[in-house]
Amino acid sequence: MSKLCRSNVNKKFDKNADCLTLSLRLFNCCLFIAHSMAASFPIQTVAERTGLTPHVIRAWERRYRAIEPERSAGKHRLYSEAEIERIGMLQRAVRSGHSIGKIAKLPTEELRALIAQQPAVSRTAAVHGADDPAAIFRDESLLAIARFDGPGLQEVLGRSLLKFGHMGLLRLVIAPLAEEVGERWRSGALTPAHEHFFTASVKVFLGDLTRQFAISASAPCIIVTTPAGQLHELGAIMAAATAANLGWRPIYLGPNLPAHEIAGAALRNEAAAIALSIVYPADDPNLASQLTELARLIPAGTRILAGGRAARGYFEALIRIGALCADSIEEFGSQLDSLRRAPARKAHA
Repeated sequence: MSKLCRSNVNKKFDKNADCLTLSLRLFNCCLFIAHSMAASFPIQTVAERTGLTPHVIRAWERRYRAIEPERSAGKHRLYSEAEIERIGMLQRAVRSGHSIGKIAKLPTEELRALIAQQPAVSRTAAVHGADDPAAIFRDESLLAIARFDGPGLQEVLGRSLLKFGHMGLLRLVIAPLAEEVGERWRSGALTPAHEHFFTASVKVFLGDLTRQFAISASAPCIIVTTPAGQLHELGAIMAAATAANLGWRPIYLGPNLPAHEIAGAALRNEAAAIALSIVYPADDPNLASQLTELARLIPAGTRILAGGRAARGYFEALIRIGALCADSIEEFGSQLDSLRRAPARKAHA
């Protein structure tokens, strides 16, 4: 073979070798990308990167089918980069006011578009529109809560009070806001610290407001608290503020008190009524017996009123002791007005 032919063959071979090398490099690159996208991150890593708790991540998976992570040989959840990105987008959407139940199954591209279009829209504003002043106040309050902005939240509540008055503030702003904060806490959009911050801020605001009322020493007394095992006190705080506004003399005992302590306070203060806030849990096996014990220890003429999101879970026990059940602040206020006008009872129903 001539030198020219051998040269051409060698050049062609070198060119083919270069192509093969390039192909191998591209193949290895694809393998690397595929490996990086593979499900290889444990749930704790996902929690650290998204700010959600492992409990919330698992709940979004089991309850809403928002993601379907792979499992390791040891049955541990493993998440890909794409799944971590999706969880982060879900979190941002929930923080903007969207319900996790409604967005959990959205395709990733639709979810990304949703976040881009509504980065800070709350559920209240989305439902009621910008022409609803109460929705706007609630929206501003949620932003202050998310930032732990105490002065900002107090300022919004103050403007709400001027706009709606005492009962309007409770009914239109604080009560629905409490439901919203609770829902966001359960979904993971807000932390327990946010919920405690909100409760403490409202407690201070309503406490300052209630002290402005000129309550007569002869006004009927009402004991306000939550039963043993009920740690959420915001409903009780609102009940005490409502009672004060309606001319009662509320004695607020704080949350989580056993029956004998509640009864003792009622006896020492000759209370005409006891208001119980029952929010969570709705299935405490000990609460029914606590309610029965309370009814046994107090005078026959002392009425028990109960309300809160979980109160209906104990409806039979409450009916047995003759308690009045309120589904809203308005209904609770109506019951207090009726009790002031009604003659004292001689026995429990």
